[in-house]
Amino acid sequence: MERKRLLIVAHAPSPNTRALLDAAIRGASHPDIGGVTVTTIAPLEAGPSDVLAADGILLGTTENLGYMSGALKDFFDRIYYPCLEQTQGLPYALYIRAGHDGTGTRRAVESITTGLRWRCVQDILICRGSYQTDFADQCEELGMTMAAGLEAGLF
Repeated sequence: MERKRLLIVAHAPSPNTRALLDAAIRGASHPDIGGVTVTTIAPLEAGPSDVLAADGILLGTTENLGYMSGALKDFFDRIYYPCLEQTQGLPYALYIRAGHDGTGTRRAVESITTGLRWRCVQDILICRGSYQTDFADQCEELGMTMAAGLEAGLF
């Protein structure tokens, strides 16, 4: 059985957002999930070849002025046209670290992923308000569910 490839592209500029990314990686790399290779690349370093090689993608961003991080926007700007035709139907999940409500950030990412024709396969996780330690648990669960779903062929 061929291993599936999960790409995690997440902006983590602070210790709290790094904790969320680490939790997502930990969940996606759970020892019971043996059929998935997890690759994590920062948004400013990830490119079209990384997306084209992935069977699924987990995105993470901060809410910046009611929008996604500039780093994630830059990622989308660079991969959009090279990946547009080849990645239709790509399963993805998203978590947002939002100091406010996260709706503008969610809309922005959904607009781009709709244009790419990617398929959101998990409820979008918005970690709203002041940082809470259970945000990391939620990101870990999101990563685990995404990897387990890929391994099981659910998406």
